[in-house]
Amino acid sequence: MDKFAFIIHAMDVQDIREHMSFLRFLPSSWVEFLASRVSPFILSHVTGVKSAATGKEIEGWFVGLPMTSRVLVEYPFSFVARQIRKCALLAEKMGAGIIGLGAFTSVAGDGGITVKKGLRIAVTTGNSYTVATALEALKVACGKMDVDLSHEEIAIVGATGSIGRACALVLAEEGKKLRLVGRDRERTEKVKIEAEKHGAASVKAFVDIQEGIQGARAILTVASAVKNLLEPSWIERGAVICDVARPRNVAEEVARAREDVLVIEGGVVDVPGDPDFGMDFGYPPRKAYACMAETMILTLEGRFEDYTLGKEVEVERVKEIQLLAEKHGFRVSGLRSFGRELTEEEIEEVKKKR
Repeated sequence: MDKFAFIIHAMDVQDIREHMSFLRFLPSSWVEFLASRVSPFILSHVTGVKSAATGKEIEGWFVGLPMTSRVLVEYPFSFVARQIRKCALLAEKMGAGIIGLGAFTSVAGDGGITVKKGLRIAVTTGNSYTVATALEALKVACGKMDVDLSHEEIAIVGATGSIGRACALVLAEEGKKLRLVGRDRERTEKVKIEAEKHGAASVKAFVDIQEGIQGARAILTVASAVKNLLEPSWIERGAVICDVARPRNVAEEVARAREDVLVIEGGVVDVPGDPDFGMDFGYPPRKAYACMAETMILTLEGRFEDYTLGKEVEVERVKEIQLLAEKHGFRVSGLRSFGRELTEEEIEEVKKKR
């Protein structure tokens, strides 16, 4: 049976305290420092993932890395990369043919390139399928809210990152109007030029988030940040926000303050077969993050290769992984908001308050 592995890291200090009770009463900085020195470990055994097309069944493991999002981006990358590599070596030992880099393990450093060096196991960030599912979720939500993407400007917050840039280029090929928001002006302008070459109807670049989302009724947030990025007063009436980032870019308080705005999660999918993930990561049964799913899809295909590595996701890979996902029975999981599925009635209520 073909096997995969996927890294799950702590989102914040509270995650660590819940799993390592001996650190519970220490200051947060101490908790992060001490936990980051703990070797990776097997969180759970995953079974029951089965292709709808071929009937092939696979198994895998979630590998725990006790490092917070902050630690992964702020500690020296040489240290972070060593800890991530330990996860991959553990996966190799378990017999996995590929490992997925979850959340900030794909953001840290160079997007898995350094981590991969010297490993026998294939490595992927899962970002190709994350892009595909985020765009699909945004389009479905905008359709329900009567937001016409053929005329609206679509704002992408975090447009210079791996996922944000790829979303921009895919939408550009569809002839969409774009508003790109990034922290660095030069990098944002570079993505703007790329989007124009890919056929975007119009492209504007911004480094200020408030200015960048002004007037936009379709917003993708994909920034690598550890705090809320959008203020309620900045958001256009009746807007749809697809928050792909983990930790979230949009706080739940924003949705409560703006009942006329639909905030959804991107990158959540239904997994085919009768999957048992062996742990609770906040979703109902059979649902997983798209980055996890990419690792499973490649395993079902028997493609143990470095599929999505580095900081630039290829548009053709986004299209290919979407086709492979559909083949094996992976589907975008309805519209979800802050951990739960939205009903049609709830969406209608938001729509009425525009």
